[in-house]
Amino acid sequence: MRLELKKIGHSLMSRQAGKEALLALRPTLAELKPDEGIEIDFEGITTFSPSWGDEFLTPLAEEFGARLHIHPTNNLSVRDTLELLQKMHGDIFVIQEKG
Repeated sequence: MRLELKKIGHSLMSRQAGKEALLALRPTLAELKPDEGIEIDFEGITTFSPSWGDEFLTPLAEEFGARLHIHPTNNLSVRDTLELLQKMHGDIFVIQEKG
């Protein structure tokens, strides 16, 4: 399953908004097959805060582990936030290589 985060919004900010986005996604996640992965696509995102990412991505990483894949991005806001979350929680995300 591919999640295009721009469908949620272009500016992903605040803990509460991250929690709400994850709650809205839960019914779709419940339909995933046991071997199906989740791809996170940040194309079109302008701002990505650590608090939003921690409430949305961290629980996904804890639940789906290596089945959660992050698409590569040149967006510095996204890259810096992902790096911070990796430092906070260990290498919990699989970030795909470009190409």
